[in-house]
Amino acid sequence: MDLSNLKPAEGSKHSNNFRRGRGHGSGNGKTAGKGHKGQKARSGAPRPGFEGGQMPLYRRIPKRGFTNRNSKDIVGINVDRLEAFDNDAVVTVEALMEKGIVKHPRDGVKILGNGELTKKLTVQVNAFSAGAKEKIEALGGKAEVI
Repeated sequence: MDLSNLKPAEGSKHSNNFRRGRGHGSGNGKTAGKGHKGQKARSGAPRPGFEGGQMPLYRRIPKRGFTNRNSKDIVGINVDRLEAFDNDAVVTVEALMEKGIVKHPRDGVKILGNGELTKKLTVQVNAFSAGAKEKIEALGGKAEVI
């Protein structure tokens, strides 16, 4: 068992559509879980993060940089990592994941030209560098963009 498998015991959690403030018999009548009086018991209570008029933390901390919506998370692999495959093998993104060379390529895999290759392979990935394409095709292999 590990932390990712933990979940509450069956029947121990209430559903989110619990009807609050529907009388004493419901177990959550009268104050309906809001306690007695105070700002948080009233309607129009402040939003999360409100600090009573003090400049909130999320505005006190400096903002830096931005996240580009169009950027792609492409995993780069050097040609020498393809030595793990047999001669005349077809190398796909799924095959790279099975061998453990790539974990979770979000937007694709690119083969880079660093290192030496000694096997004839058919490589089917999202992108190739010019050097990697030369090395694969020099041995009679194919570099196919998917």
